[in-house]
Amino acid sequence: MTAFNATRRRFLIGSGAVGAGALLSSCVTQSPSSSAGKSGGPVTLQSNLSSPQAKAAMQKIVAAFDKRGDATAQLNTVASETFRTQLPTYLTSANPPDVYTWYPGSVAESYAKKDLLLDLDDIWTKPELSGYTDALKKLCTSSSSGKKVFVPTSYYWWGMFYRKSNFAKWGVKEPKTWDEFLDLCDKLKSKGVDPIGLGAGGDTPWVASAWFDYLDIRINGAGFHRELLAGKHRFDGPEVRKVFDKWDEVRPYFDPNGTAIPFQDATTRLLQGHTGMMLIGTFFADAAPKDALDDLDFFQFPIIDPKVPVAEEAPTDGYFASARTGRGDDVKELLRYLATAEAQELYLKSSSGTTLPTHPDAKDAGTPLVLKGRKLIESAADLTQFFNRDSSDALQPTADTALVHYLSKPKEIGSILTTWQRSAQKIWSQ
Repeated sequence: MTAFNATRRRFLIGSGAVGAGALLSSCVTQSPSSSAGKSGGPVTLQSNLSSPQAKAAMQKIVAAFDKRGDATAQLNTVASETFRTQLPTYLTSANPPDVYTWYPGSVAESYAKKDLLLDLDDIWTKPELSGYTDALKKLCTSSSSGKKVFVPTSYYWWGMFYRKSNFAKWGVKEPKTWDEFLDLCDKLKSKGVDPIGLGAGGDTPWVASAWFDYLDIRINGAGFHRELLAGKHRFDGPEVRKVFDKWDEVRPYFDPNGTAIPFQDATTRLLQGHTGMMLIGTFFADAAPKDALDDLDFFQFPIIDPKVPVAEEAPTDGYFASARTGRGDDVKELLRYLATAEAQELYLKSSSGTTLPTHPDAKDAGTPLVLKGRKLIESAADLTQFFNRDSSDALQPTADTALVHYLSKPKEIGSILTTWQRSAQKIWSQ
């Protein structure tokens, strides 16, 4: 095990960093049809990786898999938000797609509980997955049945991204503290630049949750944050009110169009210099032109209270499969390939290369940006996933509604939080 993997393991499981909500805690069974062998047709791979670079990378992986043996795959790419809303329909249909891009955690848990995910225990004993860290093994395992239902292939980080050339042109530098961050915003605004892009409009209102997540883990800590999302604290409580008091300090610096345009358009505004920086995950780089990648950089979300252990958002991605597949052997052959260092490196080389592979022998892009991102995660005292990954997809719309409402009418924060708590309570009580 590399020093990095040992460190990652310590952060993820040594102090419960993933949290109970991110573990698959449900019963998983394998339908009789899922043990079937060759069906004669390709394995359907339903993918939400729809940005041009990510889609091209997935196409290359499928082409490489098709050349390996008897099994073949068919890639179906669906817009990310359409994929999210259609996923329950996919999995419960009479003839569902076989394999899906998605993530471990609460959503996988809910599907596994309904016996909709394929038991993958046997492939986790194969060479392709035998070297994965214990942290990843635990993340992909149902805690009640002990069955593995997920194959992780990458993870990534969130940060305040910007263009180096723009910061140089504006004569500003990365801040370290909250006060320095506010000073940076002042300087950018004085130059006619909207300091902070958002992209919480259209079908990506969830982007605003990153601001709530980071402010909460910086002020109240990752442990409180996970407990809040599990219903152990109240959204209208004093701790959450502190989050919005701090948000009020920086809200005037947001792009006025922040809740009107999706993050893809916000990315364009960032690259064109209309906004100065943006809190976003590295996936946004897949929508950036190749010639802009070397000009991208990021800084850590500013420290607010030095006494609070520093946590970072580091979501994990990968694949699960339908328990109703009639191509069980072929499905597992594809998943074993996706777990290899070869497949993960192929994806990194063909996409923006800003994610980190999960296979211990896979090489990341090695760029300054990636090395900086890896250092950010390694140095964290705790790791969170993201709002819906640490809670549920059912709870995410309550955050979307509350946060977009706050950004447009901040003086109504009292009633906003009361309504948020009431909506969340309905989800938790189901």
